[in-house]
Amino acid sequence: MLAAILARTLLAVLILFLLPLAAHALWWWTRDDLSLSWARADWSSAKLLPPASLKSEAVIHVYAARTGRWKGIFAHHSWIVVKDKDAPRYSRYDKVGWGRPVRTDGWPPDGRWFGHDPELVVAIEGTAAEALIPRVRAAVARYPHGEWGGYRAWPGPNSNTFVAHVMREVPELGAALPPTAIGKDWHPSGDLVSLTPSRTGVQLSIRGLLGIAVGWVEGIEFNLLGLVAGLDIRRPAVKLPGWGRIGVPAAPAA
Repeated sequence: MLAAILARTLLAVLILFLLPLAAHALWWWTRDDLSLSWARADWSSAKLLPPASLKSEAVIHVYAARTGRWKGIFAHHSWIVVKDKDAPRYSRYDKVGWGRPVRTDGWPPDGRWFGHDPELVVAIEGTAAEALIPRVRAAVARYPHGEWGGYRAWPGPNSNTFVAHVMREVPELGAALPPTAIGKDWHPSGDLVSLTPSRTGVQLSIRGLLGIAVGWVEGIEFNLLGLVAGLDIRRPAVKLPGWGRIGVPAAPAA
């Protein structure tokens, strides 16, 4: 009986996690990304946002883009962009593993990351954004791992842990990070059981290494060593390690 359960568990791990990741790794190997250095990568604007002077309304956008070289096989980097009503510029917030702990305007708000175009995770604009921007900025300032050295690529806290923290503090953002946002499930408090960032479900997580989340916004997600497989019912899609989200986009184009 125990042997049968173990065999089925291993088969599920193989089908849900290892095979998709291996297939994506083989596909990624055919690209130029593995040899692309930081200095050679394109970090310019992907032209997803109009100039701030042409967009008077308030804006909150969350973006995610593939990381570079071998890490791009399985991971995205995410960040937050805000703009107050009639403000002359956007503000971008990232957490990175070097330099200032939480970077402000280190890159263009809609900049490519290691040459990869950003994907829109959520877009809130107008009066709804005006109400939420102060809370977003307060959550950025309260990030509990914003000190120098408060970064660990795996399992966290990293850039995605930072954005997940803001989304948890401002659940009205109503979005889930991509399944390839490694580190999003690393909970700053270390709680074994908590609400999902959107507060529409429950998450069981052992330090972001093993867990399950079930929520209306997050869907059903199984986490193994930071890799996520699952299903989104609200905006139908499957979630696969390496490949990420396949199906209806997480957010409509802004």
